[in-house]
Amino acid sequence: MTDFIAARQFLLDHRTDLAAASAGFRWPEARDFNWALDWFDAHLARDAGSARRPALWIADPAGGEDVRLSFAELSARSNRTANFLRARGVRRGDRLILLLGNIVPLWEVMLAAIKLGAVVIPATTLLTPEELQDRVERGAARFVVTTADQAAKFDAVAGTFQRIAIGGAPDGWTPYAPEGESADFTPDGPTRADDPLLLYFTSGTTAKPKLVLHSHYSYSVGSLSTMYWIGLRPGDVHLNISSPGWAKHAWSSFFAPWNAGATVFIVNQPRFEAKALLDTLVRCGVTTLCAPPTVWRLLIQNDLAQWKVALRELACAGEPLNAEIIDRVRAMWGLTIRDGYGQTETTAQIGNSPGQAVKPGSMGRPLPGYRIAILDQANDSVTEGEVALPLGAARPAGLMRGYVDAETGALRGTDGAYYRTGDVAQIDADGYLTFVGRADDVFKSSDYRISPFELESVLIEHGSVAEAAVVPKPDEIRLSVPVAYVALVPGAAADRATALSIFRHARARLAPFKRVREIVFVTDLPKTISGKIRRVQLRRGEAGGEAGLAGEVVRFAESAFPELASGEGGGPA
Repeated sequence: MTDFIAARQFLLDHRTDLAAASAGFRWPEARDFNWALDWFDAHLARDAGSARRPALWIADPAGGEDVRLSFAELSARSNRTANFLRARGVRRGDRLILLLGNIVPLWEVMLAAIKLGAVVIPATTLLTPEELQDRVERGAARFVVTTADQAAKFDAVAGTFQRIAIGGAPDGWTPYAPEGESADFTPDGPTRADDPLLLYFTSGTTAKPKLVLHSHYSYSVGSLSTMYWIGLRPGDVHLNISSPGWAKHAWSSFFAPWNAGATVFIVNQPRFEAKALLDTLVRCGVTTLCAPPTVWRLLIQNDLAQWKVALRELACAGEPLNAEIIDRVRAMWGLTIRDGYGQTETTAQIGNSPGQAVKPGSMGRPLPGYRIAILDQANDSVTEGEVALPLGAARPAGLMRGYVDAETGALRGTDGAYYRTGDVAQIDADGYLTFVGRADDVFKSSDYRISPFELESVLIEHGSVAEAAVVPKPDEIRLSVPVAYVALVPGAAADRATALSIFRHARARLAPFKRVREIVFVTDLPKTISGKIRRVQLRRGEAGGEAGLAGEVVRFAESAFPELASGEGGGPA
């Protein structure tokens, strides 16, 4: 525990000096470690400087009553919850599906499960019964904790598991009622640092979800890198806009802020509403904000300068952020959104940390504790290749234990010389990395490599484009050509004039070999339930010559515009 505290303090002391932080930081060593008991309870809940500060603050932008719980209060409440779950049979190593929104029991159960040594399977409330069946079966779940309004999803889910419901218990369900339990908790023994804690199902952008196993060490201690990237300090009020059930929620709405001794701040919005969110940021004095690109795109539809926020740090993760959005937020707030990169399988690996120069389009440099290799298929270092993490002595604390084989329980993916992320990036002479795309998404056209993200970044700079996804279409001459699926902003017409305007915009900014050859206007882009665009679905449709994909409205080919063929508004053909 002493090593953890020292490592945390070292990063706080060097929060704006990446070179010094990277050179001097060492992951703390731990054989036995239970973050909820050894850090949250023993330090945050007992230290005079933090015990009475809000650990959790759930704000109601509609004028209802906010909920605030101090570190000491949440420690006691999670002890009661741990005792309640233990009385219901939850034992060390048992797997528990946690299907909750941003309500207080989410944090109570998470802390309680850590104390008990149970393994949590985080799940989003957007899951279907079929997806929950998969989690029960492949996750070998013995318990489910959810709200009464979600309980019906389990009516058709087969399996032997105990059902616990919050807010009223349907027939066959146990009511969630920890209030009468003792506020004192005694663990049944030590927790090993490498004991399993979290079992995530990936979002399945390209295939069936994988089972990602994290330990008590990997996400709690590993989140020191996430704390550093965001720039969190003790006493901060930190808002992370993320749905429970996904790794980003554990990153930034649980471990990273509480590693820093900051307040986890939540805005209770059933439906996202930008102006209400901005009003709440001002009212509650939020100091740090992390949001995905979708949210930033919605926020900049407003004149942000009208909101006099107390924000100090802005961050973005989930997918790369277009440089134009960074520029527009900087112009209105005088703050720079700092992009970062990580995965369900890791904590934050790469980022633009506080105090560092931000290069437009770059996701930053390796964070303290992470060594990054850019490799080709032969494991040789290259300037553009797959992002990989060296294993062995250089293995970072924030890396998963491995992918779980549901049949055998064997772990894979972290048993070689490198863990390969499946993401392609470029590295420059200063060590900055720029995301190119998923290895499966990058394609060739006329023997040139095409990064969908690069083309998409250009397309969304057009005033009529809300979102874009670029995929290859087979071509007899060029092997493949880029096709752009485009969702328009409200009020923009999916017509010939708009297509011509977008073609001209792209031609003026892209080399001829990168030109988009077709534009497909759609009502919606296909996405995973975590909000990531499923380019694989679009790519398969183009390869198979399918029509009507993703709510297709109309398709325009570049060749149908004589104005472009004559060179008007674009570069050479």
